[in-house]
Amino acid sequence: MNTEQHAAIVKRLMEFHTRQSECYHRLIGVLEKQLVIIGTGNEESVLAHIGLGEQIIAEIASIQKSIDPLEAMCQTDMQLDSILQEAHELLAIKAELNALNNRALAQSEQNKAQLSQHMAAIRTEINVLATNPLAMNARRLMYAHAAVPSLIDIRG
Repeated sequence: MNTEQHAAIVKRLMEFHTRQSECYHRLIGVLEKQLVIIGTGNEESVLAHIGLGEQIIAEIASIQKSIDPLEAMCQTDMQLDSILQEAHELLAIKAELNALNNRALAQSEQNKAQLSQHMAAIRTEINVLATNPLAMNARRLMYAHAAVPSLIDIRG
């Protein structure tokens, strides 16, 4: 592979990494909004944000599938002096992507913990209501005074 081809591959890699970085920024934004929505208890919005996050993750994975073969091609010729500057920029972008990935994972774990707490609170509330003797008696009393029909009108 000549220098021009290698430079073109590195340039394309940088474009892919930039797109991937933009996707990570969008994903982190969605995850941060999702955390706020979890606190409000709006399940439909949480599900919508989960779907949006999954779409962004699929886009990141798709971009990564394009990056992997290009990186494999570059690994063999990384010693060329004419493209070392571009290679350093590429390494800096990759380091930023790793940091963004770690940030997205941390935010996802925080959302997961918040959602688990919210679900535990809902389960506790359901259990309290289900075992509340006043609520059970209220249901029984609601139907206790209902009149039992003694005659049936068949003429309508």
